[in-house]
Amino acid sequence: MNKPLLDDTLLSGANAAFVEAVYDEYLHNPNSVALAWREYFDQLAKQPEAAAARQTQAPVGGATAVAPTAKPSGRETQTVLPEAVAADTDDRKQVAVLQLINMHRYLGLNQAKLDPLGLKQQADVPELNPAHYGFTEADMDKVFNTGSLVGPEHAQLREILQILRETYCGSVGAEYMYISSVEQKRWIQARLEGQRSNPDYSADYKRHILERLNAAEGLEKYLHTRYVGQKRFSGEGNESLIPLLDNLIHRAGKAGVQQIIMGMAHRARLNVLVNTLGKMPADLFREFEGKQPEALPSGDVKYHQGFSSAIKTADGIVRLALAFNPSHLEIVNPVVEGSVRARQHLLNDKLGDRVLPVLIHGDAAFAGQGVVMETLNLSQTRGYGTGGTVHIIINNQIGFTTSDPRDSRSTLYCTDVAKMIEAPIFHVNGDDPEAVVMVAELALDFRMRFHKDVVIDMVCFRRLGHNEQDEPMVTQPRMYQIINQHPGTRKRYADKLIGEGVIKPEDADQLVQAYREAMDEGVNPNKTVCYDYKSPYTINWEPFVQPCKWNKKVKTGVALQTLKQLALRLTDIPEGFKLHSRVEKIIADRRSMGNGELPLDWGMAENLAYASLLKEGYPVRLSGQDSGRGTFFHRHAVLHDQVAADQNERIYVPLRHLYPEQPDFVVIDSMLSEEAVLGFEYGYATTQPTELVIWEAQFGDFANGAQVVIDQFIASGEAKWGRLCGLVMMLPHGYEGQGPEHSSARLERYLQLCADYNIQVCVPSTPAQMFHALRRQMIRPIRKPLIIMSPKSMLRHKESVSSLDELAHGHFYPVISETENLDSNRVKRIIACSGKIYYELMAYRKEQQISDMAIIRLEQLYPFPHEEFQAEIDRFGNAKEVLWCQEEPGNQGAWHRIQHYLLRHMKPDQVLGYALRASSASPAVGYTARHKFTQNELIVAAFREKI
Repeated sequence: MNKPLLDDTLLSGANAAFVEAVYDEYLHNPNSVALAWREYFDQLAKQPEAAAARQTQAPVGGATAVAPTAKPSGRETQTVLPEAVAADTDDRKQVAVLQLINMHRYLGLNQAKLDPLGLKQQADVPELNPAHYGFTEADMDKVFNTGSLVGPEHAQLREILQILRETYCGSVGAEYMYISSVEQKRWIQARLEGQRSNPDYSADYKRHILERLNAAEGLEKYLHTRYVGQKRFSGEGNESLIPLLDNLIHRAGKAGVQQIIMGMAHRARLNVLVNTLGKMPADLFREFEGKQPEALPSGDVKYHQGFSSAIKTADGIVRLALAFNPSHLEIVNPVVEGSVRARQHLLNDKLGDRVLPVLIHGDAAFAGQGVVMETLNLSQTRGYGTGGTVHIIINNQIGFTTSDPRDSRSTLYCTDVAKMIEAPIFHVNGDDPEAVVMVAELALDFRMRFHKDVVIDMVCFRRLGHNEQDEPMVTQPRMYQIINQHPGTRKRYADKLIGEGVIKPEDADQLVQAYREAMDEGVNPNKTVCYDYKSPYTINWEPFVQPCKWNKKVKTGVALQTLKQLALRLTDIPEGFKLHSRVEKIIADRRSMGNGELPLDWGMAENLAYASLLKEGYPVRLSGQDSGRGTFFHRHAVLHDQVAADQNERIYVPLRHLYPEQPDFVVIDSMLSEEAVLGFEYGYATTQPTELVIWEAQFGDFANGAQVVIDQFIASGEAKWGRLCGLVMMLPHGYEGQGPEHSSARLERYLQLCADYNIQVCVPSTPAQMFHALRRQMIRPIRKPLIIMSPKSMLRHKESVSSLDELAHGHFYPVISETENLDSNRVKRIIACSGKIYYELMAYRKEQQISDMAIIRLEQLYPFPHEEFQAEIDRFGNAKEVLWCQEEPGNQGAWHRIQHYLLRHMKPDQVLGYALRASSASPAVGYTARHKFTQNELIVAAFREKI
C-alpha cells in the first residue's frame, strides 16, 4: 500500500480533462474504469461524510460512487490512507478540484435557492464544501486547471467556486449528470456554465417579462373581485408561468415549430386560456355567469375547456391548442401525445421539428399518478414517440388542500420519475422570472437539439386554497402565514427593475391600470394573438358534424376481382423469406381463400378489410400488446423471417406492400399499458378523422386498466366538449373457461355508458361482419367510437366463416336473421343472443332436432337496431315467447340494458324470458369443470319448455 496507485504525472493539471472524464465515468459505473483508477477514487471516497448526498442522487442506471467501506454520513471514522494519496501535493489537489466541480454538477441543486417561501431548510452537503477535500483559505488564491468547466482554462480556486455556486446553487438547480450521453451533458454544461445560470436580457425584454407577469396577476385579481368565491383554481403564486410560456412559444417559432399542443390540469388554466392562448375575457366572464354559447348535450366547467388559437412570432405563425381535460389531472398527457403524433404524421414531421407537445403538471400529480410514468415510457418508443415533450411543473409545494409534502411522495423531488428516461430536469425559483425564462429557453433548445423530453420544475406557491372556497390556513398555518406576507412575484420583479433603472415606479402602476381597463372592456390586450388566422393544415371535420343517420346504408362491399388481387398481394412473400411452418400453412390457406377454394376465416377477412381501406386511400393504425401477430395467433400482419441474416430480425408486413405510394399501415406491439396507450390512441383519433385508428386489448378484461380514458374521454368527450372521435376498440370477449380475467370484456359497462348516440357497441359473429364493420367505420360520414366485442374461439370455429361473395356483395347486418329454413308459423319462441353462444345454441338445436324455436343474432347492441329487430318479431308472428340468452351472469352482460329494447318491440301477448348464468361478483368461474357445467346449463335453459 506504500506504492503509489498511479503515476503522479497522470494527476497533474495538464491532464485535468482526462482525469475528469475518467472520474465522470467512475461516478456512473465504478466497474467501467481501470482497476487502478477505481482504487484511487475509492480511496478518495473514504473520507468522513463522503458521498452521503451522492448516494441519494445515484445516477440512473449506474452504481453509486461510494466505496463499499465508506461510513454513513454523521459517523466519525479514522481511515489510514496510502502515503501517495495522503500526500498533500498540488497534483492531488488538482484532482480534488475536479471532484469539487463534478459534485456541484451532481449535487449543487441541494443548496440552490429554489423556494420563494424559504420554508425548506437546506441540507448540508459536505461534497460542496472545499474543506471536505482538504482545502483551506490558503488554497483559495491558488490557480488550478478547470477541466471541462466552461470559462478560463486556469483559475483561482476562489473564482472556480464562485462560478460553480452561481451556476448550480442560485435560482436554478440542474439535474442532468445521470444522462448517459456525454454530448448531451456537455451541451447542458456549456449553456449553464457559460452564463453562470444568470441571463442577460435587454431592458426592453425585461419590460416585456413584467408586462406578462402583470397580465398573469391582473386577471386573477380581477376575477377575484368580480366573481367572489367562484371556483377558478387561481394561478396566484405561479405567475411566472405566463412569461415562461410566452418565451417558449416565440422561441419555438424561431426554431421552425408550426404547432404547439398543450395539456394541463385546472391550476392556472383560465390564466393560460386568456393570457397565453388569447381567449377573450368577455367569453370567460359569460362562463362565470353561467352562460354557455355551445349547444352541447352536457358541456363542462370552464376550467376544463380547451381552446385553439394562433400566435404571431417574429419568425411566423404558431398554432396553439390546449387540450380539453377532465379533473383526472395527468390523464390528458397521453391524449396530447397522441394528438401530436397524428399532426406530425399529417405534416410528415418524422423528427418532431414542426409539432411540439407541452405538458403542464402539478407537483403532487406528477409524482403521484401512474399515467405520468406510462406516458414517459412511451416517449422514446417507435410507435408513440413525438420527438420529445417540454414538461412544466407548477410546483406549489403543497399539492392539494390538506396535503403534506411528506405524504405526497417517497422521492426527494417530485420530478424524480423523469430520470427513468434520462430527461434533464431544471428546477427554478418561480420568484425569479428571468431565471424562469432562461430555463424555458434552455429546455426548448435541448428538446429541439436532442428530441428528448425535458422537465422544468418551477418552484412557487399557491396564494389561495385548492379552490377559492377553501381556507388553507386550517391545515397549513405556517406556510400561509409566510404567503400572506409575500408581496407577489410581479411586485418583487417591478421593484427590481425600478432599482435597475429599467422602469420608473409610475410605469408599473400604468401597466396594472391598463390591464384592468382591458378587462372592463372584455378584450384581450395580447397583441400577438391572430384571431382571424386559418391554418392551411387545419383538419376538416365538417363532413362528420352533420346529424347522425345511423340507419343509412353505405356500400362497404368490395368488388370480387379487387378482393382476389388484394389477397394475392397479402400472400406474396419475398423470395428467400423463411416463414415458420405454422405461419406458412396460414399463408397458404389464405392464398386458397383468395382463390375461393376455402371459406374465409377471421384473420383473412380482417386483413382484407385493412387492405381494401388502404387501397381506397385510408391510412390504418393498429396498436395493442400483441397486435402484429394477434394474441390468438390469428392476424399475422407482421411476418418474421425464421433465418435472419444477422442479429437484426427481418420482418415483412404485407399490408405495406400492396401498391406504390399507398397510405401508411402502422401496426404496433405496444408496451404493457392500457391507460396511456388507449389515451394516446384516443388523442390520435380525435385529430385524424380520415385514418382508421384501432386499439386492441390483449384480453377485453384488461381494458378496465384504462377506465378513466373510456369514461372521461371516449364515452363523454362529444357531450362535454364536442370532440368527435372515430376510435375503434377491439376487446376479445367470450367464455372459454379461462377464468375471471380472461372471459368478459365487461360489455355491461359500455352499454351503461351509451346515451345520446355517443358510441357504437357491436358483437360480430362472422368474419364478413368484422370486415364490413371496420369498413363502415371509415366510409360512413360518422365519427363515433366503435366498441367491438371481438372473438377468441370463434377465430377458428369451423362454422364461423364467410365467403368472398359476402365481402363483395354484403354489408354490416345489425341483426342476423334465423339462417335455417324454419316454418315461421310454427315458431313458438324467438331466442335472441350475441356472439359465440349463437354457435352453441345452434349445435344444441340440431342435436335435439328442435324446429319450433328461432335463433336471431343482435350484432349491434347500440344504437339499437329497432327496425331490423321489429322485422324479426313480425316474421315470427305466432311466437308467444321472446328469450334473451347470454353467457355472462345476470348482473352483467347485455341483459339489463337490452330488456327494455326487447319489450318495446314485443306484442302484448308475448312473454319475455332469459337464460344466463346466476348473478355473480366475479365475471367468470375459474374452474374448467364448473365452467362447462354452467355453460351447458344455460344452453339447455334457452330451450326449456316454459320460460
